[in-house]
Amino acid sequence: MASSLPAKKSPLSIRLCGPRGFCAGVDRAIQIVVLALKAYGAPVYVRHEIVHNRYVVEGLEAKGAVFVEELEEIPVEHREQPVVFSAHGVPKSVPEDAQARNLFYLDATCPLVSKVHKQAMRHQRLGRHVVLIGHAGHPEVIGTMGQLPPGTVSLIETIEDADRYEPADTENLGYVTQTTLSVDDTAGVIARLMERFPSLTAPAADSICYATTNRQEAVKQAAPGCDLFLVVGAPNSSNSKRLVEVALRAGAQRSLLVQRASELDWNEIGDIRTLGLSAGASAPEVIVDEIIAAFKERFDAKIELAITAEETENFLVNRELRGVPLTVEDMAWVNGARSVPA
Repeated sequence: MASSLPAKKSPLSIRLCGPRGFCAGVDRAIQIVVLALKAYGAPVYVRHEIVHNRYVVEGLEAKGAVFVEELEEIPVEHREQPVVFSAHGVPKSVPEDAQARNLFYLDATCPLVSKVHKQAMRHQRLGRHVVLIGHAGHPEVIGTMGQLPPGTVSLIETIEDADRYEPADTENLGYVTQTTLSVDDTAGVIARLMERFPSLTAPAADSICYATTNRQEAVKQAAPGCDLFLVVGAPNSSNSKRLVEVALRAGAQRSLLVQRASELDWNEIGDIRTLGLSAGASAPEVIVDEIIAAFKERFDAKIELAITAEETENFLVNRELRGVPLTVEDMAWVNGARSVPA
């Protein structure tokens, strides 16, 4: 929100979290669309938002991507053009539908989401009813539930849900979780379920992904003493909304979710001294840069890094795209000066 610049800039410390922004799964999903456009030309269709970020979606649209809600929206004359499935994962019925329509599809499901699918299917294969901890209606939850036969999975969102849950067989239960949940909240739900159902079987590995955990830990370190904590992310981004909650619990006086610098209400922000800043896993670094620049216009701002982990994960794109070169310039619209993984 526009306002006049102050005559004299007040000092401001910006605690910039690391890790922040794109995780390896999001990076891979966007690269898949970019590479598909380079390899096959426009249009490349994408079922649902590739990731939960309007800047990313609009940027890909400008390059020739067409976003659809359902495969039936793809014209018959374009069925040889690729359709990409989003990073959140899809039910088994979606690739089956694509095959029935003779569509060429590229699955951009995050490998860590695919791991949760496999864990859920393993529980079911071993005769366990699957308890999925997650948010109703989230694409990842829809995708995970869609890996299993009807009636073999129950969704639990809160501790209250765990209290009310009455399974048919209390001795044969296995749980998995959505990858983008609050680590602390999820631990509480799991603890209550374990208290009620001691035979509940955990997945072979933690379902909440490393990127979610790392971003929450960095926010926990940076938030105490912050007058304001900003999280760059979309309102429909689960992991971004969790960061806002984590910042408040960790000691930030205020915490807000923001999509672009143009949304900042400088009158509401006021004369702060310490700002925390992070970004959800689907938020581009260029928007973080944009917000830092906006604060530097109005404050005598200095950056303090709050780094709790170094991330080196790099997920390979689909085999069909590995021979297509990906340059720094191809990804500069989201990464800024950040280099592209080898």
